[in-house]
Amino acid sequence: MPVPRLFPAILLLGLLLGAIGLPAVAADALRHDSCLTKAEQRAAVDANRVISLGQAIKSLRQYRKHSEVVRARLCRHDEKLVYVLTLLGRSGKVVDATIDAVSGEFHAGP
Repeated sequence: MPVPRLFPAILLLGLLLGAIGLPAVAADALRHDSCLTKAEQRAAVDANRVISLGQAIKSLRQYRKHSEVVRARLCRHDEKLVYVLTLLGRSGKVVDATIDAVSGEFHAGP
C-alpha cells in the first residue's frame, strides 16, 4: 500500500508540536519533585494527611481574591506536600501559587 504524500509532512508537524511542549514539561519537573495521582490525592485527603483542595482555594482567596484557578495539583516539594495552583488574573497574567497542603499556608510562587 503506498504511503500518502502528506504523511511525512504530518509526521514532521507532530514531532515539531511535541518538541514545543517539552520545555514546559521540563520546567514543571524542575519545580516539583512529583505530583500525586487523583487516587493518591483522594487517599491523602481521606486519611486527613492534607487539607482538601477546597480548603486550599479558600486559603488562597485571602491573598488573591480576583484570580481564577485554572489548574490544581497536589505535589511533593522539598519533602512536603503542597498544592500548586495555576491562576489566571484579571489582567490575563498566569501565575503559580503554592499552598502548604498540611497547614494551608500561602506562598506566592512554586
